[in-house]
Amino acid sequence: MSIEETRALDERYAMPTYPRTPVEFVRGEGARLWDSEGKEYLDFFAGLSVHNAGHCHPRIVEAIADQAATLMGTSNLYLSENAALLAERIANSSLLGRVFLCNSGAEASECAIKLARKYAHGRGIDSPEIVVLDGAFHGRTIAAIAATPKLARDDLFGPLPAGFVPVPRDDPDAVRDAVGKNTAAVMIEPIQGEAGIHPIADEVLVAAREACDESGALLVYDEVQCGMGRTGTLWAFEQLPARPDVMTAAKALGGGLPVGACVTTPEYGEVLTLGDHGSTFAGAPVTAAAALASLGVLSEPALLESVTALGNRFSTGLTALDAVEEVRGRGLMLGAGLADGIDAAAVAANALDRGLVINVPGPSTLRFLPPLVIGEADVDEALEKLEAALGGDAPS
Repeated sequence: MSIEETRALDERYAMPTYPRTPVEFVRGEGARLWDSEGKEYLDFFAGLSVHNAGHCHPRIVEAIADQAATLMGTSNLYLSENAALLAERIANSSLLGRVFLCNSGAEASECAIKLARKYAHGRGIDSPEIVVLDGAFHGRTIAAIAATPKLARDDLFGPLPAGFVPVPRDDPDAVRDAVGKNTAAVMIEPIQGEAGIHPIADEVLVAAREACDESGALLVYDEVQCGMGRTGTLWAFEQLPARPDVMTAAKALGGGLPVGACVTTPEYGEVLTLGDHGSTFAGAPVTAAAALASLGVLSEPALLESVTALGNRFSTGLTALDAVEEVRGRGLMLGAGLADGIDAAAVAANALDRGLVINVPGPSTLRFLPPLVIGEADVDEALEKLEAALGGDAPS
């Protein structure tokens, strides 16, 4: 089928919720993609931080193939070795409590919200509130949208669930002031991804932790995008001055398949009990096998060390570009703020023409989320292609 035929089918039958770039990728390996015309690309987006282990990593492919040939799934009404091993692996690598497996970051957010609200009701709070930060993104289900200030629009999807209190992301005093007797949780992305890569300041995280400790509320970290090695440690909170009570994960957790998780510390592992929550496909043998393999790849110390080194190399190179005014982020989760008058979307389109896949979260921001298996040569190639794209000349 030609790219024109594929585009015509998509435009006719798919709901128009995404602006499709007229490129179809048909093969991937490591940090490289190939489109339906055979053109090669250097991928510095990784499917929105999904393919942290690279495209078609042999260990993940083998795990999927072996399990798919044995048993695709039964249901959560029966035991599953892979699901049990995955819950153990996630818990022991993070908060040491319990894990609810699901299929996406939005589902993980829903679980965290339900858990926080139920725990608050147990503390005698009739109308629990969750404090969220401006610029946050927690998913596109109804509750997750309500927790995402930019998307919380009653005119489109209302009435939205009540009880979400937005505060500025850079004001620790505002966080403290917002936490009170009705607060169930403070929910934070340690590095805001969809907003254009904005690390939350240590002072804000500490304020949130202290306010939660004083009020009895839960501190929830959304690590859907910033987790799984993206910042140089398996979980972003490992580098931060405040630990959460609950954490959400997804995207790269499944190694390319849809896997999410809501994780607790031991104190809150039994808040949700029989019948409180569920998910038909969660923890299925195939997806759990993929996630176990992905965790194995992305937990390797040498790889995590390289994330920090390569992130520094890439950040330094970005800073040296005349068109870049600001570089934000940590490890290989970086955003570049462009100078006035430069259209980020035009730059990304020009970069794509040159064989570099990047993302535009805002009119003047470029987002870089490369596979963590890249090397120095890939960083240098990306910088060269980006510099040319910023120049605006047509590719040769």
